[in-house]
Formats: sequence, structure tokens, C-alpha cells
Amino acid sequence: MILKKLLFNFLLLITTITTAQMANPDVFKTENGKISVYPINHASLVLTYNNKTIFVDPVGDASTYQKFASPDLILITDTHGDHFSLKTIEKIMGENSDLVVPLQVSTQIPDELIKQTSILENRKGMHRLNFYIEAIPMYNLPESPTSKHPKGRGNGYVLDIDDKRIYISGDTEDIKEMRELMHIDIAFVCMNLPYTMNEEQAASAVLEFQPKVVYPYHYRGKDNFCDVARFKELVNNENKNIEVRLKDWYAN
Repeated sequence: MILKKLLFNFLLLITTITTAQMANPDVFKTENGKISVYPINHASLVLTYNNKTIFVDPVGDASTYQKFASPDLILITDTHGDHFSLKTIEKIMGENSDLVVPLQVSTQIPDELIKQTSILENRKGMHRLNFYIEAIPMYNLPESPTSKHPKGRGNGYVLDIDDKRIYISGDTEDIKEMRELMHIDIAFVCMNLPYTMNEEQAASAVLEFQPKVVYPYHYRGKDNFCDVARFKELVNNENKNIEVRLKDWYAN
């Protein structure tokens, strides 16, 4: 009986956290509206700008995304299952949704969706929804064709939405392309071993490109979670002007 009660209380707490994050997104005012940030799980997030909805790496139960309007734009960073799920995409994609993917992901898109799919390669950009989308390299160091994330396969993204620049790292280490970013307002930066980088690497990179706000995300590793509180400490001990926002990306 005690065990059942503890389990019930734990599930209630998780549900409360998830509901709160969905009901109370972080909101950033822009010149012509507002951007809302909704953490979903691990690498998945939703952004809304006025009446436009962007899904990033939607995976898992499609019902999670039914709380949002049909996506105008879906961004996929990589081929791995925690970033790309064709099953999820097929259930959530609307008739007017635009799917933006790296080349290797496009080979897994069925014919019925390919007309709504745009391929974006590293260092290339495109306009969609009056936004500018730039594909940023994401890869492991040292560079190797046999690494978990070889250079050129996946995309990080920089979104120019109104007067805000948003960086989504995807799976990467603290590469020079991230360190060279400029004028980033909101950044989503991964950290999980052995797939991407540790807290020290992530903090070092963030301190170099200096986003105004940074969200550590994608922080579940092979054996445990990265210490995002440690990441925040490392960043703010050196630069208190960078706002580190800690969210529960694993409440689901």
C-alpha cells in the first residue's frame, strides 16, 4: 500500500511538472510579437511565434503534440531515433506542414511526404514562413567517418524569427562552428556522454559565443544525466549576463 501511494505521488508530481511547462511556456517578446518555448522531452521542443508553430525533432507519442496547432514547420536534426521518428511525423504532419531535414534523413521520407520536404545541407540556408533557417554543422571530435555523429550528416539550426536568433545545437561537441556563432538570443545546447559533450565543454563553448539565454537540453547520457546545475554554475561564474534556464526535459 505504501509503495502504491509513493508511486501515485511520483506520477502526480511528473504530471504536474509536465502540465505546468505546457501551460506556462517561456515567452520572449519580439519586435512584432512573441516567441513561446515549450520543452517536450530530451531533444524535442516546440516553438510558437504569433500564429506559427515549429516542431523540433518530434518523436514519441503523437498525442503529446495534439496540444499544439498543426505544425507549420518541422525541423529534424539527425537520423537517430531520439531525433527522427517517421511514425510520429506521419501522425502529426498537416497538409501545409513544411518538413526540413538533412540529406540522409530525406532518404527515409516516403513518397507521399517528399513534396512537403526540403533538404538543407550544412552551411546552407532557406526562407520559410518569413523566417530564415540556416543549417549549422554538428559533429563529434575528433572528426571521423566512424564517429557517432560524423560531420555533414546532421544539422544544427539557427532560426532568424523577427528580431531574434535561435540556435538549436542538435548532437554536437564544442565545435568551432558553434563557438563562432554571433548575436544568438536563445540557445538550446546539448550535453550527454558519450554521444556529445560534457558540462565543461558545453559551458566553455557557451562562454565563447555568449547567447543571451541558454537552455541545456538533451542531457541524458548512456548511464546517467549530465549535471545541468554544474553547467549553470560554470557559465555564471564567468559571465553572469548569460541567463541559464533549467527546465525538466524528462518529465514525460
